[in-house]
Amino acid sequence: MPSIMNNKSENNEKRWIDVTAPGAKPQRGHLHPLTRAIERAADIFQSMGFEIAEGPEMETEYYNFDALNMPKNHPARQMQDTFWLGQPDKKGKKLLLRTHTSNVQIRYMEQHQLPIRIIAPGRVFRYEATNATHETQFYQLEGLMVDKKTSLSNLKAIIEIFMRGFFGN
Repeated sequence: MPSIMNNKSENNEKRWIDVTAPGAKPQRGHLHPLTRAIERAADIFQSMGFEIAEGPEMETEYYNFDALNMPKNHPARQMQDTFWLGQPDKKGKKLLLRTHTSNVQIRYMEQHQLPIRIIAPGRVFRYEATNATHETQFYQLEGLMVDKKTSLSNLKAIIEIFMRGFFGN
């Protein structure tokens, strides 16, 4: 028959704290909700075989506009829509803060062969009046999939898988 004393000593052993041990640091802070959303989206696309492609936020006029067939008179090139930087790069090319992440796609295509399956998440900048629906800086995620047998049905399936993975059933 167990005694009451034995039960107390067992409980005391379970509750014993080593006061000489270094204290555990409390966990501080957390990831920003946008960072968590981008990471979650990236995980879903990576599970489907996509690679994460990144590029510079300070871009040349060529990669931001010319390589994307945006003509010189395109409204996005105007001072009121784009953050143009005052100094050119070392080669004398005009610099700006990227207005989309399509520049990343151009850079990736220059350096890789087909098939291509990437997403390009990142921060972009637009010279706009700030209000409840507009901000000068926001995040964008673009995808690029190029292969001989890629079709719109692939796009539909990828979007469905992404939406289920991101938002649930």
